[in-house]
Amino acid sequence: MKNRMLVFACVTTVIGFMVAVQFQSLSEPSSRDTRNMGELRQALMTEKERQQELNQELDRHLEILYQLEQTEDVEGVMAEVMEELEHQAGLTEVSGPGLLIEVNIFFDENYSGGAIQTVPAYLLRLLINELNIQGAQHIAIGNERIVSTTAIREANGRTLVNGNWLSYFPIEIKVIADDPELIHHAMMSSQSNELFIYENMRFSSTPMDEVTLPAYEKNYRVRFMEPVQEES
Repeated sequence: MKNRMLVFACVTTVIGFMVAVQFQSLSEPSSRDTRNMGELRQALMTEKERQQELNQELDRHLEILYQLEQTEDVEGVMAEVMEELEHQAGLTEVSGPGLLIEVNIFFDENYSGGAIQTVPAYLLRLLINELNIQGAQHIAIGNERIVSTTAIREANGRTLVNGNWLSYFPIEIKVIADDPELIHHAMMSSQSNELFIYENMRFSSTPMDEVTLPAYEKNYRVRFMEPVQEES
């Protein structure tokens, strides 16, 4: 009974937090808005998408709460929830239709910029952001799975992903998505493609029937939470 009450408290806490976030997003700005009409439309679209995601997440937690209320097998329900969360967090190997993106050096006869050692961190971050905008579900750069806590930074002239050095050229980026063809065409005409060429690099994109991405192998850093012992 204590386990059931604890699970009920956790789920309702998450739901309450998400509702609070929704109310907070609707609060009035503290300063005068100076954005033009196009920027306001873009911001409105972003907020609508965010609200839709929050509503979907709220519905999912309500469904879990309903399942907990209708069954005595609380441990089984929570095991399924944990399995789903591990999948979403990138802690499991995943396969499905997607893309294989290969980044390589592109030299021409007029180039005099010296040897290229690595892909700049800002360029990798831009590429990942554009993939996410286009609908990528899972991304891996080489053997490094991209998760919510992934850090992409530069040190000593080289780029690190998840704290590990980025491999030398060619660099493979694997993507899983529902519509690989759509993302393929979008990426080949994207801003990041132009910036890769500017940095004297190029990437090719190939839709695949199935790609396999490795699991995230490091430990998640959990902040602002600590275990609480149940009172006896």
